[in-house]
Amino acid sequence: MKRLKSLLIAGVVFLGTMQTMNAQAKTAHVDVNEIISKMPAMLDAKKQLEKLQTTYDAEYKIMVDEYQAKIKKYDQEAETVGEAVNATRQTEVQDLIKRITDYGENAKKELQKKETDLVAPLYDKIKASIIKVGKAKGFQYVLNAAELLLADGPDLTADVKKDLGF
Repeated sequence: MKRLKSLLIAGVVFLGTMQTMNAQAKTAHVDVNEIISKMPAMLDAKKQLEKLQTTYDAEYKIMVDEYQAKIKKYDQEAETVGEAVNATRQTEVQDLIKRITDYGENAKKELQKKETDLVAPLYDKIKASIIKVGKAKGFQYVLNAAELLLADGPDLTADVKKDLGF
């Protein structure tokens, strides 16, 4: 009976040890922000977005300058023209304000869409590379270092950069 009890205790201890060993998964981390910020394709995408932003800003400035010129002109002539002309001008100014506002909103939406179109494939490429490198090195989990409070394990950032070619 003592022997059976000892065997049972040994079996439970053995199974507990096996569970602990299985629960220790191999994990590593990678700094996705560092990779994306130094990725040549991302630098090109930023240049494209800056160029588009400059174009939108220039158009917006032209529209605002036109608005300010009309306001100045209409203010100077307001007392010398009739009420009908002033009413027409007021409607024209309101339409111009709406056009400027709509242009600003549309430009912002188009910039956001362009950024998504340019950046999403880059993140997909990085993700694929992380999976490839992580599996090749035998890791079960690869975490983003930017979201970790402590990143003291293996860092795959350099390996992912090498896999991506930079």
